[in-house]
Amino acid sequence: MPRGNPSPKLAITIDPEVHKRIVAAATRDGVSISAWMTSAAREVLQRRAGLAAVAKWERQHGSFTAEEIEEARRRVRNQLQTSRTTRRSA
Repeated sequence: MPRGNPSPKLAITIDPEVHKRIVAAATRDGVSISAWMTSAAREVLQRRAGLAAVAKWERQHGSFTAEEIEEARRRVRNQLQTSRTTRRSA
């Protein structure tokens, strides 16, 4: 009998080309395919939750202006550049 909270298992069918790319990406990242797939799924779910939050905010307050969207893009670009710089220097 397993202890704790064992992870559930999934059996999936996947396109052969996508499979090759997943295996290659997991190998490059130095993680198992399960860990890579979990991370990818987590990122998609987080992105969807973020988009849902934005849609809810816009329903309550109105659409973002072009200026607000451009400011958000600028901030994301800056965060990505900072993140890449931090990873390279580590």
